[in-house]
Amino acid sequence: MTPDPQSVKCNCLAVRQAARHVTQFYDQYLAPSGLRTTQFSILTKLKRLGPMTINALAADLVMDRTTLGRNILPLQRDGLIAVAKGSTDRRSKELRMTEAGAECQRTAVEGWVEAQAQFEAVFGAKRAAELRALLHAVAASDLGAAVRTEAAPEASS
Repeated sequence: MTPDPQSVKCNCLAVRQAARHVTQFYDQYLAPSGLRTTQFSILTKLKRLGPMTINALAADLVMDRTTLGRNILPLQRDGLIAVAKGSTDRRSKELRMTEAGAECQRTAVEGWVEAQAQFEAVFGAKRAAELRALLHAVAASDLGAAVRTEAAPEASS
């Protein structure tokens, strides 16, 4: 079957396929820790940045708040994070990593380091660095502005 020329050129499809492929790869290395890639990312952000509101963490991870909520449930259930009222705004919920979460994250780092090394061995260290730079630029871009501009009604004279 010949691929549809439009799907071959689809940026979204290419990024999502690559993301799933890389996620599955990293998940294999993180499996001994009991964490999946997204959970590891959440714990690592909390370790690096300290307690955060759910909204702040979702924004930092470029993740929908409800998706983040589903991903924190097993971490909370397993005692790896604690959810409490916000320290500055009592109406918000703040996430913090527990000592058990810190230990689990430290264990998972070993698998992550191995995955990083294997990825770079297969893909090349220079290409991997270039890929990260491109993907960071995409994540930091204001693609939403293009949608807002396209959706804005034309001014009538």
